[in-house]
Amino acid sequence: MNGLFSLSRLRALLIKEFIQMRRDRITFAMMLGVPLMQLILFGFAINSDPKGLPAALVTSSSDHYVRAMVSALELTGYYRFVSVGESAENAEDLIQGGHVSFVVTIPSDFARRVDRGDRPQILIEADATDPSVASGAISTLSTVAAQALLREQGREIEADETQKHALEVVVQRRYNPEGITQYNIVPGLLGVILQMTMVMMTSMALTRETERGTMENLLAMPASPFEIMIGKIVPYLAVGAMQVSVVLVAAKLLFDVPFMGSLPLLLTAVLIFVLSLVLLGYTISTVAKSQMQAMQLTFFFFLPSLLLSGFMFPFRGMPAWAQWLGELFPLTHFLRVIRAVMLKGADWHIIAFEVSMLGLFILAYAGLALMRFKRTLD
Repeated sequence: MNGLFSLSRLRALLIKEFIQMRRDRITFAMMLGVPLMQLILFGFAINSDPKGLPAALVTSSSDHYVRAMVSALELTGYYRFVSVGESAENAEDLIQGGHVSFVVTIPSDFARRVDRGDRPQILIEADATDPSVASGAISTLSTVAAQALLREQGREIEADETQKHALEVVVQRRYNPEGITQYNIVPGLLGVILQMTMVMMTSMALTRETERGTMENLLAMPASPFEIMIGKIVPYLAVGAMQVSVVLVAAKLLFDVPFMGSLPLLLTAVLIFVLSLVLLGYTISTVAKSQMQAMQLTFFFFLPSLLLSGFMFPFRGMPAWAQWLGELFPLTHFLRVIRAVMLKGADWHIIAFEVSMLGLFILAYAGLALMRFKRTLD
């Protein structure tokens, strides 16, 4: 070798690396896309103090006192009434299904008790499965509601002691009254663990065959693309079943997470979720050209799914565009199902929509995988 260092040799190596980087478009896109995605999601979509949380109003009256209470709650920024005048039964379905975070019940004799000078009551039922969602909205509730009532009566300048006795706000923290974080995190971890392992393992299903040189033998077999797909994903369904058993047992024995619903219903939803994940991983394997690319694509899917699904941050606290993106991930719908069944005791009609969405993911991923499968190595 002529010398320890040569600018011409270094220049040739740099040109070679840049050419290689340009050819590996997936890796290059990941290098630019992941930091940009993290910046946008953490900067705009993530909110630890959620505002504009959906609420339902149960009342048989629409007098000016009721309107004043609703307006005052909405002006706090925490409440957004998406359903007004619901029956108690419909409101129960809404909070069980996770469609609303609060149910505000104003009794029919509210106005009469206010005019009589009695101390009226309103009931606030908060979905406390995620303790961070309810804390901020409840902390200022009593003062705001009392001030709104006094203002409607023309007594807003009265002392603080009078405000305390003007209205009684009864707060019920549903499903997790003690505010135990594990009740929210541990069921969600089942979905996160399944997604991380199932998608990653199955995304390497075809790329592993190509890298080991056994893809030719696979293509030479008298098997249809559908049969190959089923043969690749079924073993991972068994692995997923073992993971589900471990997590559910640990949730009960180690963290004492309550199980209020039907176990067969939950296992059915888990099976549909796992099937959608392995089909997603198989679809990725038809796109990636190497196991490294498969891992990169899996990570590119996993990160926004983790942030936008409602696992780490309150889903209802994100802006509308982030919630729309979150609906595109199977994990979002599965988290609603498992928390509704385990913590709220929800039955089939409560989770039917979320399970049907998981079924749509199965059809979409299976169709894409079969369309992408190639019978040749070209």
